[in-house]
Amino acid sequence: MSDDVPSNSGFAFRSQVRAGGERVLAFLTREYRHSDAETWAARLAAGEVEVRGVQARGDEVLRAGDVVVWHRPPWREEAAPLDYAVLLEDDALVAVSKPSGLPTLPGAGFLTHTLLTQVRLRYPGASPLHRLGRGTSGAVLFARTGEAGAALSRAWREHEVGKVYRALGAGVPEWDTLDIRTPIGPVPHPRLGTVFAASADGKASRSVAHVRERRAGQTLFDVAIHTGRPHQIRIHLAAAGHPLVGDPLYGPGGLPLPGLPGLPGDLGYRLHAWTLHFRHPVTGAAVRVEAPPPPDLR
Repeated sequence: MSDDVPSNSGFAFRSQVRAGGERVLAFLTREYRHSDAETWAARLAAGEVEVRGVQARGDEVLRAGDVVVWHRPPWREEAAPLDYAVLLEDDALVAVSKPSGLPTLPGAGFLTHTLLTQVRLRYPGASPLHRLGRGTSGAVLFARTGEAGAALSRAWREHEVGKVYRALGAGVPEWDTLDIRTPIGPVPHPRLGTVFAASADGKASRSVAHVRERRAGQTLFDVAIHTGRPHQIRIHLAAAGHPLVGDPLYGPGGLPLPGLPGLPGDLGYRLHAWTLHFRHPVTGAAVRVEAPPPPDLR
């Protein structure tokens, strides 16, 4: 495909106004910080923005409850691997293995180049029960019915879904198993405003890391997570002194690296969602889903 051929048919981004009194141009500039006021003014002039069903000029004063719609024209998305493996499927659910580099959900310029879009081409209406970071590979579970989705979401909230990841960390620990409970919450970041990281004021978090293999200057871990905080394994292993090999963001103590590190979506780290354990939402039978790890994580 040529580099200038769009990957999608465009998309309508909708944002609801919470408090009135702000003009459309100011609202867009604040709501979508990836673009400056000059860029938004050009989009308004091109007729891409709608308020109350009418094309917006930019100087209209918004009211609470208004919905601002940006009709983004078709665009060329960044390349990503689109193939995935089906691990389990029936009428209620489907589990797939996501490749590293493919976002789970639309965002950050990705729409069709996402696992959600690709899975729905084969399983219309399938909804993911969780998400993996773009750089993380491995098992993702989708519900195919509303009933299955409700049951599995409840099981997730009640910590009845077991999750084990395979991770390659820097350094070699003296311990074999470590129960990591470093709290995780937002902390300041010089480029991103805030990121999730180790924080004394953060939410309670728990991971249990087990040494699977010691290598030269590196360690292969199995990590069971008992909470679902953003970037939890990356933060917890870094807090334990063993940041993921290739992680551009998290360093000693589970904090952002000094200076201007890479964005959280960077793909250099080695992390794989290996297994999921849960009760089938229809039959109640115990289910174990396993996504074979890539060669360097075996």
